[in-house]
Amino acid sequence: MAAASATVAQQRYERGSTVVTSNLPFEDWTSVFGSNLLTGALLDRLTHHVSILTMNDDSYRLRESAGRCRDAATQAGAVQNQATAIDPDTGEITQGGP
Repeated sequence: MAAASATVAQQRYERGSTVVTSNLPFEDWTSVFGSNLLTGALLDRLTHHVSILTMNDDSYRLRESAGRCRDAATQAGAVQNQATAIDPDTGEITQGGP
């Protein structure tokens, strides 16, 4: 990954726009790329003529996932709360609304 990322950055450098997203601060990129020299060269190219947008908000994916889980739990609770009865004469199972 490190070599491929460096190659892309080198090929794109001052030729066109490149969008990079990461949840890591720059100082932690060495742990991904494994080399201080490679990371420094990559960041040098990526941060030259750049606008950095830092967003410190909750992940929208996490919010959506939590909402889906909450909706599923609500629906499951609604199904469990429906009254279920067995008619002793016919043996039929009936479900009533809440």
